Amino acid sequence: MPGQVGAGDGTDSGAGASPGASASAASPDASAGTDRGAGAGAAASAPGIGLSRVAVRLPGRVESVDGILERAGSGLKERRIFAKLHGLRDSPTLAEDERLEDLLVQAGRAALDGRPAQLVLYGHTLLLMEPDLCGAFRDRLRERLGLPGVPFTGVSHINCTSVLRAVELARRFLNRPGADPAERVLVLGGDQGSRHEHARVVPGLTVAGDTVAAVLVQGPGAGRARYRYLGGALVRDARFHRNLRMSPAQATAFAEAVRVQVVHSVRGAARAAGLELEQLDWVMPHLSNRTMWRGFSNDAGFPWDRICLDLVAERGHNYGVDALMALEHADRTGRLSPGDRCGLVAVGQGMYIQTLIVEVLEDS
Repeated sequence: MPGQVGAGDGTDSGAGASPGASASAASPDASAGTDRGAGAGAAASAPGIGLSRVAVRLPGRVESVDGILERAGSGLKERRIFAKLHGLRDSPTLAEDERLEDLLVQAGRAALDGRPAQLVLYGHTLLLMEPDLCGAFRDRLRERLGLPGVPFTGVSHINCTSVLRAVELARRFLNRPGADPAERVLVLGGDQGSRHEHARVVPGLTVAGDTVAAVLVQGPGAGRARYRYLGGALVRDARFHRNLRMSPAQATAFAEAVRVQVVHSVRGAARAAGLELEQLDWVMPHLSNRTMWRGFSNDAGFPWDRICLDLVAERGHNYGVDALMALEHADRTGRLSPGDRCGLVAVGQGMYIQTLIVEVLEDS
């Protein structure tokens, strides 16, 4: 895709690693960085970078996780683990007459709500293979979104952290020297895992669906926002670069590293926002399964009922849009109040972990 941004494009050039975001001593190859927004102390007086309400669009079909696993060759034991231990039941799937592009346009238009944007960032996990998903895809999306000629850049090669990373890159764009405070960046996210059965199954961990999401990231002069960006952190560990080709021993080490580093990432992002992890009101999780978040709750001492896992059974994992999807659901169902600080977390094979901290603002 023209203008593609990968993991090497400034992903560790934030404010520098804080002690809370530093890599575990057991992970010598891990690196970490933090990004600072308005900070909790300054939030009341400084508008800072804001986010709109999240727009989520679901495909028209739902498949059972058990059926997907059976088609992929998983045995009964693994399928029971996915159902009973991980809590996964359904996976949103595009119907035969649906296109992911159409859902991206619908979500993008809803997030824009008639407003302009100066940049579009599309975060995706799966690499775009078809020739028409290059310049023509970009041009079609821009035209249908009402943004002809606006720069359009893909964010990938960092797996399921791509969408939250796109939000972080949007913040940096809006904070560049000379930026107009009224500028906006449209962030799109979503993948069609159902195109290839094996692409949507991560053995032992999760099954991915086809949901998309969009959010408008805006400067301090762009009008009322629903959320204020407070800080962020990225952790990556190159030991697991083999991704789905890892050996069983590497896969076991990966699972343990994720458990440790998710805590480091959330703590580091909270500190970048001028907070401690314990001061967060909610965690909007990567929805791969319930198991990893039991570990987080135990290790971090974070209340289980403040981790928004409502959607694990009915939607499950949807690549990079999980945390935004959880935020939208929590807001739409009335769980959030002005002043709540939420940690949005994404975990990618490879290994990458991205956390953002946002504060809920008074509704317009």
